[in-house]
Amino acid sequence: MNVNFYVTCLADVLKASIAKNSVLLLEKLGCKITFLEKQGCCGQPAINSGYTKQALEGMKKLVETFEVNDYPIVAPAGSCVYAIKTYPDHFERFGEPEWAARAKKVADRFHDLTDFIVNKLGVTNVGATLTGKAVYHPSCSLSRKLGIVNEPITLLQNVKGLELLPIQNQQTCCGFGGTFSVKMAEISGEMVKEKVEHIADAEPEYLIGADVSCLMNIGGRLSREGKNIKVMHIAEVLMQEGK
Repeated sequence: MNVNFYVTCLADVLKASIAKNSVLLLEKLGCKITFLEKQGCCGQPAINSGYTKQALEGMKKLVETFEVNDYPIVAPAGSCVYAIKTYPDHFERFGEPEWAARAKKVADRFHDLTDFIVNKLGVTNVGATLTGKAVYHPSCSLSRKLGIVNEPITLLQNVKGLELLPIQNQQTCCGFGGTFSVKMAEISGEMVKEKVEHIADAEPEYLIGADVSCLMNIGGRLSREGKNIKVMHIAEVLMQEGK
Protein backbone atom coordinates (compact mmCIF):
# COMPACT_ATOMS: atom_id res chain seq x y z
CA MET A 1 0.00 0.00 0.00
CA ASN A 2 1.25 3.49 -0.86
CA VAL A 3 1.27 5.80 2.15
CA ASN A 4 2.22 9.44 2.71
CA PHE A 5 4.13 10.06 5.93
CA TYR A 6 3.51 13.35 7.76
CA VAL A 7 6.46 13.83 10.07
CA THR A 8 5.10 16.67 12.31
CA CYS A 9 7.31 19.49 13.63
CA LEU A 10 8.29 17.91 16.94
CA ALA A 11 9.25 14.58 15.40
CA ASP A 12 11.19 16.34 12.66
CA VAL A 13 13.12 18.78 14.84
CA LEU A 14 13.34 17.14 18.27
CA LYS A 15 12.46 13.44 18.09
CA ALA A 16 13.80 12.07 14.82
CA SER A 17 13.88 8.53 16.22
CA ILE A 18 10.08 8.56 16.45
CA ALA A 19 9.75 9.52 12.79
CA LYS A 20 12.35 6.93 11.79
CA ASN A 21 10.68 4.12 13.72
CA SER A 22 7.24 5.07 12.41
CA VAL A 23 8.48 4.79 8.84
CA LEU A 24 10.34 1.53 9.52
CA LEU A 25 7.24 0.09 11.18
CA LEU A 26 4.99 0.99 8.26
CA GLU A 27 7.50 -0.48 5.83
CA LYS A 28 7.68 -3.64 7.93
CA LEU A 29 3.90 -3.91 7.58
CA GLY A 30 4.13 -3.71 3.78
CA CYS A 31 3.67 0.00 3.13
CA LYS A 32 5.57 1.97 0.51
CA ILE A 33 6.33 5.36 2.02
CA THR A 34 6.14 8.67 0.18
CA PHE A 35 7.58 11.72 1.93
CA LEU A 36 6.39 14.97 0.36
CA GLU A 37 9.14 17.46 1.11
CA LYS A 38 6.91 20.54 0.82
CA GLN A 39 4.98 19.53 3.93
CA GLY A 40 5.16 21.98 6.83
CA CYS A 41 3.61 22.79 10.18
CA CYS A 42 -0.09 21.99 10.57
CA GLY A 43 -0.64 25.36 12.26
CA GLN A 44 -1.75 23.86 15.56
CA PRO A 45 0.16 26.36 17.79
CA ALA A 46 -1.42 29.32 16.00
CA ILE A 47 -4.89 27.74 15.97
CA ASN A 48 -4.72 26.92 19.69
CA SER A 49 -3.60 30.48 20.44
CA GLY A 50 -6.48 32.09 18.57
CA TYR A 51 -4.51 33.16 15.50
CA THR A 52 -6.41 30.94 13.06
CA LYS A 53 -6.82 33.62 10.41
CA GLN A 54 -3.06 34.16 10.31
CA ALA A 55 -2.58 30.39 9.96
CA LEU A 56 -4.81 30.00 6.91
CA GLU A 57 -2.03 30.46 4.33
CA GLY A 58 0.05 27.73 5.94
CA MET A 59 -2.99 25.49 6.09
CA LYS A 60 -3.58 26.03 2.37
CA LYS A 61 0.03 25.06 1.59
CA LEU A 62 -0.36 21.83 3.56
CA VAL A 63 -3.57 20.99 1.70
CA GLU A 64 -1.91 21.71 -1.65
CA THR A 65 1.05 19.52 -0.71
CA PHE A 66 -1.08 16.44 -0.05
CA GLU A 67 -3.37 16.95 -3.04
CA VAL A 68 -0.65 15.65 -5.38
CA ASN A 69 -1.77 12.06 -4.73
CA ASP A 70 -4.65 10.22 -3.11
CA TYR A 71 -2.66 8.01 -0.72
CA PRO A 72 -3.63 7.78 2.96
CA ILE A 73 -1.57 10.09 5.19
CA VAL A 74 -0.14 8.77 8.46
CA ALA A 75 1.32 10.79 11.34
CA PRO A 76 2.80 9.76 14.72
CA ALA A 77 0.89 12.46 16.64
CA GLY A 78 -2.83 12.63 17.29
CA SER A 79 -2.76 16.34 18.09
CA CYS A 80 -1.54 17.22 14.59
CA VAL A 81 -4.01 14.85 12.96
CA TYR A 82 -6.85 16.43 14.90
CA ALA A 83 -5.72 19.96 14.02
CA ILE A 84 -5.79 19.10 10.31
CA LYS A 85 -9.22 17.52 10.62
CA THR A 86 -10.53 20.90 11.86
CA TYR A 87 -9.34 22.71 8.72
CA PRO A 88 -12.72 22.56 6.92
CA ASP A 89 -14.46 24.29 9.83
CA HIS A 90 -11.87 27.07 9.91
CA PHE A 91 -12.07 27.72 6.18
CA GLU A 92 -15.87 27.81 6.36
CA ARG A 93 -15.73 30.25 9.26
CA PHE A 94 -13.55 32.64 7.29
CA GLY A 95 -15.70 32.46 4.17
CA GLU A 96 -13.60 30.14 2.01
CA PRO A 97 -15.93 27.22 1.13
CA GLU A 98 -13.81 26.04 -1.82
CA TRP A 99 -10.81 25.61 0.44
CA ALA A 100 -13.04 23.94 3.03
CA ALA A 101 -14.02 21.31 0.46
CA ARG A 102 -10.42 20.76 -0.60
CA ALA A 103 -9.28 20.56 3.02
CA LYS A 104 -11.93 17.97 3.87
CA LYS A 105 -10.73 15.65 1.12
CA VAL A 106 -7.20 15.84 2.52
CA ALA A 107 -8.25 15.70 6.17
CA ASP A 108 -10.31 12.56 5.56
CA ARG A 109 -7.11 10.81 4.45
CA PHE A 110 -5.21 11.65 7.65
CA HIS A 111 -4.70 8.90 10.23
CA ASP A 112 -2.91 8.52 13.52
CA LEU A 113 -0.31 5.76 13.30
CA THR A 114 -2.13 3.33 15.62
CA ASP A 115 -5.51 3.95 13.99
CA PHE A 116 -4.00 3.24 10.57
CA ILE A 117 -2.27 0.02 11.64
CA VAL A 118 -5.31 -1.46 13.40
CA ASN A 119 -8.23 -0.13 11.36
CA LYS A 120 -6.76 0.24 7.87
CA LEU A 121 -4.08 -2.46 7.73
CA GLY A 122 -6.03 -4.80 9.99
CA VAL A 123 -2.98 -5.61 12.13
CA THR A 124 -3.10 -5.95 15.93
CA ASN A 125 0.16 -7.85 16.49
CA VAL A 126 3.28 -6.51 14.76
CA GLY A 127 5.57 -9.12 16.27
CA ALA A 128 7.31 -6.82 18.74
CA THR A 129 9.05 -7.92 21.94
CA LEU A 130 9.80 -5.71 24.95
CA THR A 131 10.15 -7.24 28.38
CA GLY A 132 9.07 -5.17 31.35
CA LYS A 133 6.27 -3.22 33.02
CA ALA A 134 4.85 -0.12 31.42
CA VAL A 135 2.29 2.64 31.86
CA TYR A 136 0.44 3.87 28.79
CA HIS A 137 -0.58 7.55 28.72
CA PRO A 138 -3.65 8.25 26.56
CA SER A 139 -3.20 11.74 25.14
CA CYS A 140 -6.23 14.03 25.10
CA SER A 141 -6.07 14.67 21.34
CA LEU A 142 -5.90 10.98 20.52
CA SER A 143 -8.44 9.61 22.98
CA ARG A 144 -10.90 12.45 23.48
CA LYS A 145 -10.80 14.40 20.23
CA LEU A 146 -10.16 11.58 17.74
CA GLY A 147 -11.81 8.81 19.75
CA ILE A 148 -8.81 6.52 19.36
CA VAL A 149 -8.80 4.64 22.67
CA ASN A 150 -8.44 0.90 22.15
CA GLU A 151 -6.10 0.81 19.14
CA PRO A 152 -2.82 1.69 20.92
CA ILE A 153 -3.71 -0.46 23.91
CA THR A 154 -4.46 -3.46 21.67
CA LEU A 155 -1.12 -3.09 19.91
CA LEU A 156 0.73 -2.84 23.24
CA GLN A 157 -1.11 -5.82 24.74
CA ASN A 158 0.27 -7.89 21.87
CA VAL A 159 3.88 -6.89 22.52
CA LYS A 160 5.57 -10.03 23.86
CA GLY A 161 6.88 -9.62 27.41
CA LEU A 162 5.22 -6.27 28.06
CA GLU A 163 2.90 -5.83 31.05
CA LEU A 164 0.65 -2.75 31.07
CA LEU A 165 -0.01 -1.29 34.52
CA PRO A 166 -3.04 0.80 35.46
CA ILE A 167 -2.52 4.05 37.33
CA GLN A 168 -4.73 6.43 39.27
CA ASN A 169 -6.54 8.96 37.06
CA GLN A 170 -4.99 7.45 33.94
CA GLN A 171 -7.25 9.44 31.60
CA THR A 172 -6.40 12.89 32.97
CA CYS A 173 -4.42 15.42 30.92
CA CYS A 174 -0.67 15.64 31.45
CA GLY A 175 -0.89 19.44 31.43
CA PHE A 176 0.87 20.14 28.15
CA GLY A 177 -1.99 21.24 25.93
CA GLY A 178 0.31 23.02 23.49
CA THR A 179 0.36 26.74 24.32
CA PHE A 180 -1.60 26.01 27.53
CA SER A 181 1.67 24.94 29.16
CA VAL A 182 3.12 28.37 28.31
CA LYS A 183 0.13 30.58 29.08
CA MET A 184 -0.88 28.65 32.20
CA ALA A 185 2.54 27.40 33.25
CA GLU A 186 1.79 27.14 36.97
CA ILE A 187 -1.38 25.07 36.46
CA SER A 188 0.34 22.98 33.80
CA GLY A 189 3.22 22.29 36.16
CA GLU A 190 0.90 21.01 38.86
CA MET A 191 -0.93 18.78 36.39
CA VAL A 192 2.23 17.07 35.14
CA LYS A 193 3.51 16.80 38.70
CA GLU A 194 0.39 14.86 39.68
CA LYS A 195 0.61 12.71 36.55
CA VAL A 196 4.23 11.79 37.34
CA GLU A 197 3.31 10.92 40.94
CA HIS A 198 0.70 8.46 39.73
CA ILE A 199 3.08 6.95 37.18
CA ALA A 200 5.88 6.59 39.73
CA ASP A 201 3.53 4.91 42.22
CA ALA A 202 3.08 2.03 39.77
CA GLU A 203 6.87 1.54 39.52
CA PRO A 204 7.02 0.88 35.76
CA GLU A 205 10.15 0.55 33.68
CA TYR A 206 8.57 2.34 30.72
CA LEU A 207 6.19 5.19 30.02
CA ILE A 208 4.59 4.77 26.61
CA GLY A 209 2.45 7.19 24.61
CA ALA A 210 1.37 7.93 21.05
CA ASP A 211 1.74 11.72 21.09
CA VAL A 212 5.20 13.27 21.01
CA SER A 213 4.27 16.44 22.90
CA CYS A 214 2.79 14.62 25.91
CA LEU A 215 5.82 12.36 26.15
CA MET A 216 8.16 15.37 26.10
CA ASN A 217 6.17 17.04 28.86
CA ILE A 218 5.91 14.02 31.13
CA GLY A 219 9.42 12.87 30.28
CA GLY A 220 10.82 16.27 31.24
CA ARG A 221 9.19 16.08 34.65
CA LEU A 222 10.36 12.49 35.17
CA SER A 223 13.91 13.57 34.36
CA ARG A 224 13.82 16.57 36.70
CA GLU A 225 12.63 14.32 39.51
CA GLY A 226 15.32 11.76 38.79
CA LYS A 227 12.86 8.96 38.01
CA ASN A 228 14.44 6.00 36.24
CA ILE A 229 11.57 5.41 33.82
CA LYS A 230 12.30 5.16 30.10
CA VAL A 231 9.97 7.24 27.92
CA MET A 232 9.04 5.65 24.59
CA HIS A 233 6.72 6.50 21.72
CA ILE A 234 4.57 3.56 20.67
CA ALA A 235 6.35 3.42 17.30
CA GLU A 236 9.64 2.82 19.11
CA VAL A 237 8.04 0.08 21.22
CA LEU A 238 6.50 -1.66 18.21
CA MET A 239 9.90 -1.82 16.50
CA GLN A 240 11.50 -3.64 19.41
CA GLU A 241 12.44 -7.19 18.46
CA GLY A 242 13.91 -8.36 21.75
CA LYS A 243 17.17 -10.23 22.14
